[in-house]
Amino acid sequence: MASFRIDRISEEVRHAIDAIIREMNDPRICGTYCVTRVDVTRDLRFAKVFVSVLEDDKADDMIKALKKAAGFIRRELGFRVDLRYTPELIFERDRNIAYGVHIAQVLRDVAPKEDQNAGEE
Repeated sequence: MASFRIDRISEEVRHAIDAIIREMNDPRICGTYCVTRVDVTRDLRFAKVFVSVLEDDKADDMIKALKKAAGFIRRELGFRVDLRYTPELIFERDRNIAYGVHIAQVLRDVAPKEDQNAGEE
């Protein structure tokens, strides 16, 4: 039963962090990112935030900027989400979306070759 509560809190924290990041005026934070998942520990002390950045050349700078701004984001999170403890934020880069795009491209490259082979038979 407690896992449902943690899941709800994780989702609420994800929405709040996404809104906070969108309101920040840091030039290192690009517009093509997504906060994909937040994992909050059971004791609500830590939250691992997974951020997917679609532009690879800006990804490292953005993750560094988010790590530097973690204190500010945590303070804003404390104002927006009513929890006993505001979790300490740990930002990680999520490569799942980029990997999915890569796999889709590989499948698109393979599909025309299969169509050509089927036409020859």
